[in-house]
Amino acid sequence: MIPGRTLSLLLLGLGAVAGTLLPASTLCSQTAAPNIVFVFVDDQRHDSLGCAGHRILQTPNIDRLAAEGVRFSNAMVTTSICWISRSTVLTGMWSRSHGSKNNVNVVSDAAASTTYPQQLREQGYRTGFFGKWDARMPGSFDHNRAFDIYEEIDRTPYFKEQEDGTQRHTAELIGDRAVRFINTQSTTQPFCLNLWFNVAHAEDGDKRPGSGHFPWPRAVDHLYRDAKIPPPRLADQDIFENHPQFLKKSLNRTRFRWRWDTPEKYDANMRAYFRMLSGMDGVVGRVIQTLHKRALAKNTVIVYSADNGYYLGERGFAGKWSHYEPSIRVPLIVYDPRLQPSHRGRVLDQFVLNVDLPATFLDLAGLPVPPRYQGKSLLPLVAGEETDWRSDVFLEHLPPLGERIPQWEGVKNARYKYARYFEPGYEFLHDLQHDPDELQNVSTDPKYAHVLEQLRQRTNVLRAQYEAAGDGWRP
Repeated sequence: MIPGRTLSLLLLGLGAVAGTLLPASTLCSQTAAPNIVFVFVDDQRHDSLGCAGHRILQTPNIDRLAAEGVRFSNAMVTTSICWISRSTVLTGMWSRSHGSKNNVNVVSDAAASTTYPQQLREQGYRTGFFGKWDARMPGSFDHNRAFDIYEEIDRTPYFKEQEDGTQRHTAELIGDRAVRFINTQSTTQPFCLNLWFNVAHAEDGDKRPGSGHFPWPRAVDHLYRDAKIPPPRLADQDIFENHPQFLKKSLNRTRFRWRWDTPEKYDANMRAYFRMLSGMDGVVGRVIQTLHKRALAKNTVIVYSADNGYYLGERGFAGKWSHYEPSIRVPLIVYDPRLQPSHRGRVLDQFVLNVDLPATFLDLAGLPVPPRYQGKSLLPLVAGEETDWRSDVFLEHLPPLGERIPQWEGVKNARYKYARYFEPGYEFLHDLQHDPDELQNVSTDPKYAHVLEQLRQRTNVLRAQYEAAGDGWRP
């Protein structure tokens, strides 16, 4: 249980909790370096939030951050898998740039030397980390150099036995540590608090539907009992059968059978998945309350995002990894209490990436961005400034996991998405204007031959650019 209150009270008290985020009259520029709270969740795609239009899922505290801040509707990850995405967020570099010469899964010494928490701590920030790490750093990386306080809190199991014999969910433990960190924080030193939740990653070793596969905090037991769970979109068997064989036998299909392949299993697991996210939202509300109690909220920026997207049964898929939109798109919200009232509540559609986050954190602190960082600060967009922004993005999936998770790379722009899978040398081209669900592969359509060639060449250019910036790793 969340100490002192249940999530239902948090939901009922939303007006009191969220309404104190900051009155409009107090929003003004401040000279003190802002505090940063980075809420980073696992396996959540872009539309799995109330503020993104979800009709069932209840995430009132995060929704309020979006209403008082800025939400990015076209946020993506450069690689849709846990450890690579987390390494990208830490290093500010694409996978093919931050990978070690002989192992793309492990960050190079050079890339690991300028992670954003190290930069912030060296310049006077108090830094804390609680939750799922999973970034594969080299032996030269020292957590004690990057963080004043560092504690990994992993799932498996999600519920941890406490000294008094009770069981506590990892999301609640992360909240406990966050509250302790804030309560011991000096009001004269800025801080960066990283809350990297295991939610809503499935407990892969436990395939029992519901609370076995997606264990939720007990405080949200009551939620979604009477909710009508609609079937997944794009669930027609013909859609699955239209995929090439290498995707039909990939881990996307294997894990579909774990969690979505019968109506009963789908229903139980969707309710459980929603409860996990609502439980996490309640923890975020508790953190916000603590910031207010310590009079720190007026100068604390809160950033919310996820490490990758997630298939919820559509296409006959589960997991992430492949090139379709539910896999690569994630939520991203920047709440800055110093933002002028006229700039709050906006939804921006620029192409933004997880690789932009570390540059944003350093920009918030007024610190220079290391030259090796490949992302761009989001602050000009948040502030409503005119800025030259990217018109396309390079996407990749390079971990050598064989047939289970095929390697691929490609480019997405406002109209088209191109992806080429290394084995068996298969190309996709989607016209997103006419086919936003990516059901048609037009790579062999003569009408699109010129587009296909343009995007092939654009992929080649960006691939070479990011390879040249790296440590010599090649696929």
